[in-house]
Amino acid sequence: MCSNNHQHEQLVLCHQCDMLVAVPDLTQGKKAVCPRCSTVLTAKWQEPRNQPTGYAASALVMLFLACLFPFISMSVAGIVSEITLPQIPKVMFSEDYSSMAVFFLIFVQLVPAFCMVAIILLCQHVKMARRLKIELARILFKMKTWCMAEIFLAGVLVSFVKLMAYGEISLGLSFLPYCLFCLFQVRAFQCLDRHWFWNEIEPAPEVCHLLPAGKLQAGKPGLIQGVRLCQCCTAILPAEQPSCPRCHTKGYARRRHSLQLTMALLITSVILYIPANILPIMVTQALGSHINSTILEGVILLWSSGSYPVAMVIFIASIMVPLLKMLAISWLCWDAKKQGSSESEKMHFIYEIVEFVGRWSMIDVFVIAVLSALVRMGQLMSIYPATGAILFALVVILTMFASMTFDPRLTWDKANSKFALNKNEES
Repeated sequence: MCSNNHQHEQLVLCHQCDMLVAVPDLTQGKKAVCPRCSTVLTAKWQEPRNQPTGYAASALVMLFLACLFPFISMSVAGIVSEITLPQIPKVMFSEDYSSMAVFFLIFVQLVPAFCMVAIILLCQHVKMARRLKIELARILFKMKTWCMAEIFLAGVLVSFVKLMAYGEISLGLSFLPYCLFCLFQVRAFQCLDRHWFWNEIEPAPEVCHLLPAGKLQAGKPGLIQGVRLCQCCTAILPAEQPSCPRCHTKGYARRRHSLQLTMALLITSVILYIPANILPIMVTQALGSHINSTILEGVILLWSSGSYPVAMVIFIASIMVPLLKMLAISWLCWDAKKQGSSESEKMHFIYEIVEFVGRWSMIDVFVIAVLSALVRMGQLMSIYPATGAILFALVVILTMFASMTFDPRLTWDKANSKFALNKNEES
């Protein structure tokens, strides 16, 4: 890594705003943030190798225990129904709702478990081919966003409120281990610093001697200095270099066709959002009658039954958040096209909110998964997912992809242009 005049400082390129920052040696427990956009650049954890490994191993043990015993049970008029975690996708597969089952398997079980195993293998330097280690690390950080175990847990808690209106709910032996699994897997990712992690795999390539000026300056955007960031391993590369020599990921100074891809995904999600809210997401069969429920009807039912906090959570997560997210992404694309006059700091704040809250809209999908698997009591009462649930899940996934394809550095390019202009005037 290129260094500036201070011997113990290293240069880090911010992946959000493209500012080159000189990071000094950090003491344990400290983190370095970008002075322009406040994004965390790197952190120094105590036992950076063993801490993530410990949390990841604990998470896997808790997940294993959570799959062995009953998760939750429900009693209605003397009829008892209980489920384990593996039974949730199994029931949906048996009822020809394979799409919902696949969503659950991938986002709640397979992806979190894979990420925990990958953290253990990579942090403990398990002997493997260099190419395999790099590919495993690339997949690990890409999959982080799709770990939705904690969102499923929130969906379970919401489903309790709905189920208590019909019968008695009991927690199984696996409920506490699953709560601990969610806590440990989140903590494992928190203790894993990407910048340190990739430097442990292989030192970052030197870039200073490849530049015309021969030296990088902290406090200036990377694009102005002719360098770019490898979005995979955080290495600083010449802007024209298409492939990273460390992780072999192809990239560009700015994501190619970022706005076009984002808008295409956004338009598709808008098209699906309308039928997802009009069509029923859940069918309740009770005593021979069938009741279809849309998202809004579910919110109204919870509100009328006095469950105001839960009704607000579902309304915000399932109706407001997807709609506001689509509007926010549209605004970001409009501004990045240099059609807007908003400040870069404000647009970056909007982007961070979109990134944080987007996946939480899956909470309603997981509520339906729990209800459909647990409430199986024949003619007395049964709950089934409907077409609207699948469409709504696709809306959430597409908006997540839209925010991923959007390049946040585009919102700072206007500020970078002003920066370069001011420097030229000073010189």
